[in-house]
Amino acid sequence: MTATIGGPTPADDAGGARPRAGTDPARSDTVSAVVRQWRAVHPQLDTGPMEIIGRINRCAALLQQAEDAPLRRAGLSRAEFDLLGALRRTGHELTPGELARETFSSGAAVTKRLKQLTERALVERRGDTRDRRVAHVRLTDAGRDLVDGILPEQLAYETAVLSALTPDKQGDLAGRLAELLSRLEGLGGALRT
Repeated sequence: MTATIGGPTPADDAGGARPRAGTDPARSDTVSAVVRQWRAVHPQLDTGPMEIIGRINRCAALLQQAEDAPLRRAGLSRAEFDLLGALRRTGHELTPGELARETFSSGAAVTKRLKQLTERALVERRGDTRDRRVAHVRLTDAGRDLVDGILPEQLAYETAVLSALTPDKQGDLAGRLAELLSRLEGLGGALRT
């Protein structure tokens, strides 16, 4: 985790003490400990962004580990399941390029995964009648059954995890994350310049 340098806020300029994010001593998650350590090393840095981004990253890693258990039992990677899921939720054939866009993957990665899924008879490829360079991919019955069998288990897990939050808090969190995601997707690669 890294921290960014924060500029002065109006409260700082006015000589007022600005409360720092995450200073609640009741917080005892992993990120709180990391932030305390960075504050000791670099007290001049604003570690506020770390409070949010660090927690999002940590939550994502922990959630994915548990969610991937049914995939491992089925012999699938997360990336392979994402391809199968894209085909299932769109409900129609997709080209490898469309699958790459749907799953935020490179074309080469999609090609490799499709080869493995085809060998397992979970997807089928069909050549385009007008352009032999284009392939259309669809789920087989076995692929559809596999996705439909795994999805309820994943959703039940997610429901159990989120049950710690009230429905109102879940809605609020979903809205705030949607706002952040929309901004990040809109910026694309501009954040790394």
